[in-house]
Amino acid sequence: MTTLAERPLPTDRWVRVWFGEHVIAEYTAEPETAIRYQAAMTRRFASLRVTIEPAVSDADLS
Repeated sequence: MTTLAERPLPTDRWVRVWFGEHVIAEYTAEPETAIRYQAAMTRRFASLRVTIEPAVSDADLS
């Protein structure tokens, strides 16, 4: 169960590391931290896709 304290902020970003169609790592943080994490994961897993996107969609805000 997710509590209000655990929900991401509208400004947070969600970083995911993908192995094919499977997410093998995910991380939610403020934009600056998420960008650093994405860069680190891209270096660490150079052959895998690393994505960054808003943690909260417009539908979640309604």
